[in-house]
Amino acid sequence: MKAFMAEVFGTFWLVLGGCGAAVLAGQHIGFFGVSMAFGLTVLSMAYAVGHISGGHFNPAVSIGLACAGRFPTSKLLSYILAQLIGAVAAATVLYLMVTSTGGMEIGGFAANGYGELSPGKFSMTSAFICEMVLTFGFLLVIIGATDSRAPAGFAPIAIGLCLTLIHLISIPVTNTSVNPARSLSQALFAGPEYLSQVWLFWIAPILGAALAGLVYTGLFAEKK
Repeated sequence: MKAFMAEVFGTFWLVLGGCGAAVLAGQHIGFFGVSMAFGLTVLSMAYAVGHISGGHFNPAVSIGLACAGRFPTSKLLSYILAQLIGAVAAATVLYLMVTSTGGMEIGGFAANGYGELSPGKFSMTSAFICEMVLTFGFLLVIIGATDSRAPAGFAPIAIGLCLTLIHLISIPVTNTSVNPARSLSQALFAGPEYLSQVWLFWIAPILGAALAGLVYTGLFAEKK
């Protein structure tokens, strides 16, 4: 239960902090500011509750770690459920904050999309490649930074900075997902056109994460 609640709260913080920065302050802080917000949410929560649950806050991360043999598959469903609860709760809080302010529109609500819903009008193929490759890189950093041979205590910094870099690359392409829970939570409020595209932001990140788990195990893991 402690691990479950840590994942709920950590994912809540990620979505509220990252998507909240985009929705409420995006026009003032720009892509760089939003990218930093997402990185800081993961960094801060990894230090706060990472020692309790592992600090996944993302279904793709849980699946990638399972593929690397670093997380038991028996816990996957409970972790993904916790992450979805946290993400939807944060999106609900953010929606109430926006709609309770007279005259403020939710717009795209920091939701992810391709084609006409992409910030830069990138195609579905471009979005799929972007999300899969960047999630692959994200998981390599996560698995490598938490390896027993890596310097102790620095993993949250590496992971947070990696997520910041990912957003700097991909906000123009998809508004950056690499996290299925974050994508679904925002799409629920952004509208049916975003919900119709959310499948890509589940499949691409999960494929990239699973591949990273297998690659790290095959190429870089310490042989026993």
